[in-house]
Amino acid sequence: MIPVDAKRCSIDEAIEQIPDGCTIVSGGFCGAAHPEALTAAIERHYLDHKRPKDLTLIYGAGQGDARDRGLNHLGHEGLVSKVIGGHWRLAPKLGKLALDGKIEAYNIPQGVVCQLLRDIAAGRPGCITHVGLDTFIDPINDGGAINSNTPNTFVERIELGDKTWLWYKAMPVDVGLIRATAADPFGNLIMDEEAIAGEVLPIAQAVHNSARGKPLVIAQVKRILDSPAAPHRVRVPGILVDRVVIADDQDQHQQVFGEYFNPAYVAPQSSDQALPELEKLPMDARRIIAARACDELQPGMIVNLGIGMPEGIARIAAERDLLHHFTLTVESGPIGGMPAGGLSFGASMHPMAIVDQPAQFDFYDGRGLDYAALGAAQIDAAGNVNVSRFGNVLAGVGGFVNITQNAKQLVFCGTFTAGGLDVQVVDGRLKIIAEGKVRKFIKNVEQISFAASHSREVGQDVLYVTERAVFRLADNGLMLSEVAPGIDVERDILSQMAFKPVIGELSPMNSAAFAS
Repeated sequence: MIPVDAKRCSIDEAIEQIPDGCTIVSGGFCGAAHPEALTAAIERHYLDHKRPKDLTLIYGAGQGDARDRGLNHLGHEGLVSKVIGGHWRLAPKLGKLALDGKIEAYNIPQGVVCQLLRDIAAGRPGCITHVGLDTFIDPINDGGAINSNTPNTFVERIELGDKTWLWYKAMPVDVGLIRATAADPFGNLIMDEEAIAGEVLPIAQAVHNSARGKPLVIAQVKRILDSPAAPHRVRVPGILVDRVVIADDQDQHQQVFGEYFNPAYVAPQSSDQALPELEKLPMDARRIIAARACDELQPGMIVNLGIGMPEGIARIAAERDLLHHFTLTVESGPIGGMPAGGLSFGASMHPMAIVDQPAQFDFYDGRGLDYAALGAAQIDAAGNVNVSRFGNVLAGVGGFVNITQNAKQLVFCGTFTAGGLDVQVVDGRLKIIAEGKVRKFIKNVEQISFAASHSREVGQDVLYVTERAVFRLADNGLMLSEVAPGIDVERDILSQMAFKPVIGELSPMNSAAFAS
């Protein structure tokens, strides 16, 4: 085995070895386990020397801070020529290149991307899955292509065993950018201080087995160990690591972009230790929505809560002393504990376990989730949901498709309108002070991120929870089923929709959601 000293080099020396025109894979989730020192160095090298250039970039989770960090470093015309990504909102510099037609660009489900890397490593023809059927990723629609310059050829519909599947095609990958806490004397990588494991092993295996030239797996670490790591601690064996660089600037090796290091993200919860007390949500639209969505949680459920509006559900559950009755999970790999939010999203405080990201999505795709709550930007008469693209905003789907297509019970959370909505609760009744300027219930969504037709086929229980009404997915489309106290159906609901929903037997929303 080659010792780590023979693999260790400076960051600039490692970047110099990346060939023009190669396919590069970057790991990480937001800022967790993202090799920030490496992506920053690629940007610096390109601006100084105009290389490496014409790269094809593959990544799964969003990696960035919606400004300059993460994959925003690669958002330069000429540096990349093609991008296959799961989530785009955190890397707007890449998104602009895609929207402007400067690069070929695909938006593919996050879980599919990291599973595809395992298929590439194993020499399989690609990832064959039901995930993405009937959405904009399905080739009967856009095939995941973001602009007209991008051919609709990466995803193909196939028939196997009398069922329809999507085939996401394998390709060679030449360079892998990964991050770990430390390398031992043999170059084995451990991740004891990382908030997640991500997909570091599939990246390294895929590059090692499929690279068109000499494979190049570059590992960013904080330090080199003096003695060999215990075998069970090793996340990537040294035989798969070609270069090891130390992040001299610790700002480029934060545990997550929101914090330098939080020991709670890698430490179990002791039997006598309580989770940190969460600030109580104020009585506003977010609290109402979270409270109603929380009503659906049952003891023993395995749960995923999306970022943003659904995060409030955990706070309501904490207020109701329910957190210990179900298990929260995050698509990045943590199981149990309390998921973090903001730029720390992807981590969990005091998780019971941290599995790798592809394995987490295996569990999700196989319908292991009992309950999932996610946001919704647009909803149409059929019950389809768009979260991925509206106008000139490219958010991407991330793990949304994997989760929403497979959770047994699904709750979409969002305000009824957007852009200036102001509501008040007075004596347990909801009052609309100012209506939002943007309608979210529109005749046809701009892009289908969640396909209601597929959901009905698999028998999901789907709710759409807003501050003033609750809808259900019925056989004949979106059905209004609950109305908040104080709300007039015609004035406050139907007049603010671009279509008339099916009207079911109306019930009042739970009064507990409007109690301070």
